[in-house]
Amino acid sequence: MPNSISVEQCCFFYQIEVSFIQSLETHGLLEIRQFGDQRFISYDQLGELEKYMHFFYELQINMEGLEAISHLLHRVQHLQGEIKRLQNK
Repeated sequence: MPNSISVEQCCFFYQIEVSFIQSLETHGLLEIRQFGDQRFISYDQLGELEKYMHFFYELQINMEGLEAISHLLHRVQHLQGEIKRLQNK
């Protein structure tokens, strides 16, 4: 699949468990695409994956915490965009 990496290759590269990626998908934090019998992650999502890996493995934040952090970060981005839009008026 173009512009993506298989879950297995990704896990090998980052030295993480497939179950971690599956948990991220289950919690709506990553979108995994199925192509044939393999599952893939878009290259565009690798930055998000690295961020979640840092929070989960280094800061020991659980999946529910990752969901909350993700929601808050998206909210901040939205508000920053709204501020720029209002400043340009």
